[in-house]
Amino acid sequence: MKSFEHFGLSENTLNALKKRGFEIPTPIQAETIQAILHGTKDIVGQAQTGTGKTAAFALPILELISENANKVQAIVLTPTRELAIQVSEEIYSLKGNKKLTITPIYGGQAITLQLRHLKKGVDIVVGTPGRVLDHLERGTLRLDSVSFVVLDEADEMMNMGFLEDVTKILDATAAKKRTLLFSATMPPAIMNIAKKYMGEYEVIKVTGQELTVSSTDQIYFEVTEADKFDALCRIIDIEEDFYGLVFCRTKIDADTIARHLVERGYDADALHGDLSQAQREKILDRFKRRLITVLVATDVAARGIDVQDLTHVINFALPQDPESYVHRIGRTGRAGKEGVAVTFITPAEYRKLQFIKREAQTDIRRGTLPKVKDVINTKKTRIRTYLEEIISENILKEYRKLSQELLFDNNPEDMLAALLQFTFKGELEEKNYTEIEDAKVEAKGKTRLFVGQGKRDGLTRKKLMDIIKDKCRIPSGKINEVQILDRCSFISLPFPEAEKVLSFFKSGRQKSGLYITRAKK
Repeated sequence: MKSFEHFGLSENTLNALKKRGFEIPTPIQAETIQAILHGTKDIVGQAQTGTGKTAAFALPILELISENANKVQAIVLTPTRELAIQVSEEIYSLKGNKKLTITPIYGGQAITLQLRHLKKGVDIVVGTPGRVLDHLERGTLRLDSVSFVVLDEADEMMNMGFLEDVTKILDATAAKKRTLLFSATMPPAIMNIAKKYMGEYEVIKVTGQELTVSSTDQIYFEVTEADKFDALCRIIDIEEDFYGLVFCRTKIDADTIARHLVERGYDADALHGDLSQAQREKILDRFKRRLITVLVATDVAARGIDVQDLTHVINFALPQDPESYVHRIGRTGRAGKEGVAVTFITPAEYRKLQFIKREAQTDIRRGTLPKVKDVINTKKTRIRTYLEEIISENILKEYRKLSQELLFDNNPEDMLAALLQFTFKGELEEKNYTEIEDAKVEAKGKTRLFVGQGKRDGLTRKKLMDIIKDKCRIPSGKINEVQILDRCSFISLPFPEAEKVLSFFKSGRQKSGLYITRAKK
């Protein structure tokens, strides 16, 4: 697999990627970055949502456009405002120190704010077709100098009735430009746009591989970012014989987590790309011989590790895509043994976890972290078992003699308690443990749903809410931000209720003719 360095990206861009934790490109990124940076053709890319399409087109565009241009150099069209915001934020996070301005424009946001940004000067505009067209007609946005036009989630724009708006926008763009069209499907309407509005183009098609998971018990825990490390220690402590891999995002994270584990007395080490081959082999040998029982690694560094009988794989950080998740957890539960895959998520990561569950077609159950008392009781049991094993294996004479001397002038119970306290220090004291609060992501987050009917279909706010209430047994108080448009509609629901609605309409039990899916992010 090629690295990002292979494409000739600038040091600024590579540093931005490192900060984001990107180490190796996804298939769509590998092919698209190469084609845009080192080719001249337009691009038609087919890949599913969640495969890294935004970085695939954003990285080469950021490399090729200029600072201080005082004009719009690239326009990205998205079907929804949610996706416009997300794409804008993603591009901004990848620009590094390059002095570029990226602005999202979409319906529902105050137009005065957008006018102010556009007047100051913008390099990259990310917007929904309706609002972009509005600015074009007002004369507040000019696209006659753009070098790149991106149609993101083109099939969804067609489904939502934006074809006419998109063609008007394309007519307003510069004749000499490169057009990049991305779509999960390629219906005739999409290909007609390619033939009519694009020059010579290259088709890049990435088909999603079938994802399968092993016989692994998959659990996720909801924690804050600050509590992740203590949560990791809880999982290790509660296990009888922990032997596992901990996956994190960056080399710095791997070193930091491993160092903190060692400071707390765990047999741990880190594996990442900055290590020499000799260092790597030495660490892996110690891990295979169980001199190290916790190996903290990045995805790239973990490739090629063939270690049997792992009890756990822990996702300290969520992987970049479902394929990486499946690849990670496939390292446990081998040879007919059931392993455990643990994933820590913060409130902001709940949607991504749901996406991974759907794409990998797997069940990741919600777990509750062990309480401090549970950890202490487990350690007490372990100490008792350990001491009983030493007694059964015969105690050395030197220790028996010292024991007799100590007990001659001291109370046996006090002396044993003192030895335990000296040996295990504060491990059995509750005050030495941090209480971990449940992050309660499900109570804090919402999901935006797309409804494939609107005013033209006779759909009203009341009808839509009645269908959701009656068919899915969801109280009206849970249904928020109902928006009935001409050709489609939108609603927002808390995460659990949204999953319930999606499951119901996917099952085919409904007879309303309604099509409901997750709004593109």
